[in-house]
Amino acid sequence: MAKDWNPSSWRSKPIEQVPDYPDPAMLAETEKKLASFPPLVFAGEARKLTRALGEVAEGRGFVLQGGDCAESFAEHGADNIRDFFRAFLQMAVVLTFAAAQPVVKIGRIAGQFAKPRSSGTETRGGVTLPAYRGDIVNGIEFDEASRIPNPERQLEAYRQSAATLNLLRAFAQGGYANLDNVHQWMLGFVSGSPEAERYSALADRISETMNFMRAIGIDAETHPSLRETDFFTSHEALLLGYEEAMTRVDSTSGDWYATSGHMIWIGDRTRQEANAHLEYCRGIKNPVGLKCGPSMDADGLLRLIDILNPENKAGRLTLITRFGHDKVEAHLPRLIRAVEREGRKVVWSCDPMHGNTITLNHYKTRPFDRILSEVKSFFDVHRAEGTHAGGIHVEMTGKDVTECTGGAREVTADDLSDRYHTHCDPRLNANQALELAFLVAELVKKDHAATPQARAANG
Repeated sequence: MAKDWNPSSWRSKPIEQVPDYPDPAMLAETEKKLASFPPLVFAGEARKLTRALGEVAEGRGFVLQGGDCAESFAEHGADNIRDFFRAFLQMAVVLTFAAAQPVVKIGRIAGQFAKPRSSGTETRGGVTLPAYRGDIVNGIEFDEASRIPNPERQLEAYRQSAATLNLLRAFAQGGYANLDNVHQWMLGFVSGSPEAERYSALADRISETMNFMRAIGIDAETHPSLRETDFFTSHEALLLGYEEAMTRVDSTSGDWYATSGHMIWIGDRTRQEANAHLEYCRGIKNPVGLKCGPSMDADGLLRLIDILNPENKAGRLTLITRFGHDKVEAHLPRLIRAVEREGRKVVWSCDPMHGNTITLNHYKTRPFDRILSEVKSFFDVHRAEGTHAGGIHVEMTGKDVTECTGGAREVTADDLSDRYHTHCDPRLNANQALELAFLVAELVKKDHAATPQARAANG
């Protein structure tokens, strides 16, 4: 156990991004109820994710992390969950085939209900109200009743997370993840894509591989790994009262685990080293993520790494960089060099979304070309430094929304109003997400071919 730590020790530290609940007694009662509820995930599952991320930290895998910007109570439903899972699996199959390495699949789902805000209030038409902080805190409607933080929303977040996890486990283990199905979904995308020729070439290679495996007796009936997959959940650990209530002791190890999700991360706005979010996360044994924005300096990063991963365990810590497409080369190399110099074991992942938000026609959006540019720069820098570009972290949906501009099926600024459904930040739609996966796959394959092992295998 971390020294001088317990699940509530964060309460003695300064804290950022905390809602102003008007009824402390109701808040305490809600957290008491949550503490009596069953865990959403289990310690053994979190340990399995840590081991998988450990392989990535050693250069033997890739992380695909993605999902909603902020989950919505109103949009919770089986069809939405299915569509997300399908799009996510499509991306994972493309990446797995290209890299010939395991892809660790982590969703931003079943708990991603809270959002940090740049301002605590929002003003419209001369009226100022508390900012919307996600459905777990308050409502998105711009009226006083909706915007007052309500602790009982945490109970609904728990219930929806439990229902979502139940369906995701069924999809992942019950045959929905069968590789034959995923391949058919991918072909559906290819057939209507403006870049169909390039995508069809990869689809044909996957078909040949699947046919060969069936011919020698390897199919989904004889090999469960072809019809099942490991799928993990994650969210930003922003609402620490909720996280504390869901923190439990593992009976087999005696360690504390956050049972609200397999992996949690600390955002760029809450990573102050003396503050509450670092204090909470340093004591749990789950794998944790740390967002690294342009204000992160090398010495500060090393101090945070020492707080969060003092044992230097591979798989414990994922550094999720989010600079903006034109700032990667100015910031990422010095962070990589510092981490390498000190021998710290981390997974490097790229969040190309949060640094590339602009406003068009009064809508927040993210141009696809800027998203792709940040990913390419991320890979270029790691290739130049001789380190492993270990993953991507994206906000996406399985729906045909019009929130991010660009892509092969281009969304223009004029299209944004058509299907702009996000509760917070703009997300890639299903086609843009899969297009990004194909483009990332090319970068992963290029890096994989350049490794000493690959060069030796090729003579």
